[in-house]
Order: sequence, then C-alpha cells, then structure tokens
Amino acid sequence: MAAETASVGAAAQATPGLVRRVEAVVFLTVFLDLVGFGIVIPMLPFYVQSMGGSARTVGILLGCFSLTQLLATPLLGRYSDRHGRRAVILLSLLANAVAMGLFALASFERMLPLLFASRILAGATSGNIAACQAALADVTTKQTRAKAMGRIGAGIGLGMVLGPTLGGLFSGLGAWVPPLLAGGLALVGFAGALVAMPETHPAELRVAAKAQTRWSALQDSPRRKALGMVLGLFFAVFLAMTTLQVAFALLVQARLGWGSKEVGYTFAVVGGLGLIIQGGLIGPLARAVGEFRLLITGALILAGGMVGLAVSQQAIPMMASVVLVGAGMGFLQPLISSLASQVAPPAQQGAVLGLAQSCGGLARTVGPVASGWMYASWSTQAPFLTGMVSALAAAGLGVLLSRESLEDAGR
Repeated sequence: MAAETASVGAAAQATPGLVRRVEAVVFLTVFLDLVGFGIVIPMLPFYVQSMGGSARTVGILLGCFSLTQLLATPLLGRYSDRHGRRAVILLSLLANAVAMGLFALASFERMLPLLFASRILAGATSGNIAACQAALADVTTKQTRAKAMGRIGAGIGLGMVLGPTLGGLFSGLGAWVPPLLAGGLALVGFAGALVAMPETHPAELRVAAKAQTRWSALQDSPRRKALGMVLGLFFAVFLAMTTLQVAFALLVQARLGWGSKEVGYTFAVVGGLGLIIQGGLIGPLARAVGEFRLLITGALILAGGMVGLAVSQQAIPMMASVVLVGAGMGFLQPLISSLASQVAPPAQQGAVLGLAQSCGGLARTVGPVASGWMYASWSTQAPFLTGMVSALAAAGLGVLLSRESLEDAGR
C-alpha cells in the first residue's frame, strides 16, 4: 500500500515541465533507436542472401535477436525498478551502437557469423523501450497514460519512416553504409540521454523493488488474471507483426519484383501510419471510444491486412493491405503498453513491462523462424494467414480483458 501511494503521488506531483522533458527524451531515444532499426531490418533478407543465406537463415537470425531479447528484457526491467530507468536506457543505446558497428563490419566483409553476433548483442541490450515505457508510467496517471505511450509509438513511427528511407537511399553507397549510419545515430541518442534524461523512478519504490523476488510481479499483482491476458496480448500482437519482417520482402520480390528500395519505402509507409495514429490520434480516440474497443478494432484491422497480403498479386492491393497492417499496428502498440502498466504493481512497473516485452520477444523468437520455414516449405501465403490468426486471437483477448475489467470495477 505504501508503494502504491508513493507511485500515485509521484505521478500526481510530476510537474508539466518534468513530464514534457521525460516525454521529449523518451521520444528522441526511441526515435533514434528505431531509425537504426528501420535502416537495416527491411533489407536484412537481402543482406543474408548476399552472404549465402536463405529464408530460413533470415528467420533464424531474427529469432536469435528475439531470443536474447526475451532472456534479457525482464532482467533489465527488474534492474530499472531497483536502480532506475536512466542506467538501462544509457546501456542499451551504447550497446546498440556497438552492435551496429559489428553489423557494418559483417556487411563489408560478408561474414554471416559476425552478422549473427551483431544481432545477438543488440537483442541482449534492447530493453530501452520497456525502460522508456516505465519512465513514462512513473510520471503519468491512468487517464493520461495511453496518450503518453502514444509518444513512444510516435517515436517508433517516425523512426520507421525515416529509417527505411535512409536505408534505401544509402544502400547504393555500399552495404556497410546503412548499419554504420545506424550506429552513429545510436551514439547521438546516447549522448542526448546522458545529458538530458532525469531519473523518474522514486527512491522509495527502488528500495521496495529490491526487497521483492523475481516473480513477485506476477504473484503480488491484485489483477493476476488481467495481467495474464495482457501478456497473451503482447505475444499475439508481436507474433502477427513478425510476419512482415521476415516474409514481406521475399513475397514482394517474388510477386512484384521489388528490391531493397521499394521494401524500404513500404516500411516507411507503415511507420508513417504509426506516427500519425500514435502521435496525434490515439489519445482522443482512446478517450472517445475506450481503450478496449479501440484495441479490438485495431486487431481486426490488422487481421484484414494480413489476409490482403496473403492474396494480393498486384501493387495497388498489396499497398492497400500494407496500409491496413500499419493502421492496426499503430492502434495496438500503445494500447497494450498502457494496459500492461495499469495492471502492474506500482513498485514493479519496469519488471511487468519488461515481462510483457519478453512475451513479445518470445513471439519474435518463434515467429521469424516459423515464418521463414512456412514460406520456404509450405507456401508464400502461409506466414500471413498465420498472422491473421494471431491478430484474431488478440481481438478475442481484448474482449475477455474488457469483461475482466468490468468485473474488477464492480467488485
């Protein structure tokens, strides 16, 4: 109870200036991180192919990143509860710069093992989004949290617009140039956070977190059933999203003859939709229709987009399907993060958000491997139909979670 009072008090006492400062630093951190991510990920299948790999290799490579992220993110989230958000954000940005340097070297030397090493290092220290979400949860209230989480989504969206565009533009200078540029941007993000990021996690909550065990985030939650559903939501949503990372570039190359530039620009469209939705629309829409209805709608839109990708044979319907996927993702990402923070014990925002990100990481571990295998062994449609099923599962969990929330409110 004391920890809960401290959490509510910290959010209520946060000045508008402090909230704006944290939002700005978090936005810049996530934006620069995702610019780097967006620069290299859309072209990753082409990098792997140039080094003698296949669709299965692409899936395994992405799976390695997500596996190390899965293992490390709860530890980083728990560390941020005990020692603060700032240290985790700084560590992850610096490590990402090193990982991108290794990526550039692997591209220059055409060394597939070094490319694997780069993605494993990046995955092991990629807990900055969970720490950024926890930092925003520290200084916001339940009523303003969805809008604040939308700031992270806007940073992701803008990064995913600029990143693929830069990747497509600079890929002509050499395969090593885009990842080197991404590493430089990560260093810029590190320097900015080092100077401007305040510590947002109250000292009394850090003391309380040190007294709790690794699994107490689940055991101590007053809404364990709702928390379990939120974790399932993270898994289902990110499982659907992984399809785009692995199979889309290969699909449009086979059906439409697109290369790295076209794929990069398409991912920029997805990022642009995320920027528009999460940067300006998510807050008013969540207040107008409710977070649960908006989440269910977003999941159904994502499912429709996945079906469109599976059956489209021409550029216009393919891009229309991409728009649906981008819109669905734009609605879902900030909403599931907001819901996770709301069901978390106050002293363990970082641990719960890290655990939620790990459920997404589990999806990003098995999803790419499964998508690559299905694409190569079954059909080009199979990964996208699987993404549709995952999106429908997310919609179903949204319905159950809304009912659980009504039951909790009535108790």
